Amino acid sequence: MVRIVLSVLLCSLVLSGCSGITRENKVNVLPMESMEQEPQDSLTWQRPRFEEKKDERLRMVRNEIMNDPFIRITDKRVLEAMEAVPRHLFVPKNYRNAAYENHPLSIGHGQTISQPLIVALMTELLEIHPGDKILEIGTGSGYQAAVLSELTPYVYTVEIVKELAEQAESTLSRLGYKTIKVKAGDGYEGWPEYAPYDGIIVTCAPENIPQPLIKQLKPGGRMVIPVSTNGWTQWLMVVKKTKNGKIKKTRKYPVVFVPMTGKAEKK
Repeated sequence: MVRIVLSVLLCSLVLSGCSGITRENKVNVLPMESMEQEPQDSLTWQRPRFEEKKDERLRMVRNEIMNDPFIRITDKRVLEAMEAVPRHLFVPKNYRNAAYENHPLSIGHGQTISQPLIVALMTELLEIHPGDKILEIGTGSGYQAAVLSELTPYVYTVEIVKELAEQAESTLSRLGYKTIKVKAGDGYEGWPEYAPYDGIIVTCAPENIPQPLIKQLKPGGRMVIPVSTNGWTQWLMVVKKTKNGKIKKTRKYPVVFVPMTGKAEKK
């Protein structure tokens, strides 16, 4: 039996109020350029902590994510990241009471924030190590980027809607996620300035994997991306680039994401 998992491109609204924030994990904050010189085993970066709704986050992880009968999330670091990031601060106030339920939520602009299980799954499939450089296509609210930044400080994220990129950047900065770089632009083109990347995560579905993203993936790197195979059916895929540059694709789960827009629509 195969479970179809629904998920869509993350987007964002302007959020207000950050009550319940603590800084128990704020350590040795360095500029992005300085941190790139540090070896992996000595990396330290700012990972803010939030007491508000902490019990609800723990319940979401233990009851919804860890015990899903079809998708097993076992990476301890991913589970801890999901426990740490305050999903309720990435959704409108009128949806915050439902923020830790395992389903997408509307956040304006005709978009939704992905269900937590999908966020955890895609993060786990990337197999992130501290010090890895990760590119996200589809910033939306910034929630997925915040989860990624729990695992490595080098997170670069691109959002095609300028207003959403600006809102996400403001939200992430205000909440204390200082190491994430946000860009307004067409995700089809990636972000070549900081390439190559150890991992690329795409939260919208093209009909074909964008060649610029494959080019920007480091040999030995992984891309997690939903791909539309016949105009409707989509598969969440793991794309690996071997050390000699060959591409290997593996289908994982059937999913439903919003389509990739911009240049992807013309290809």
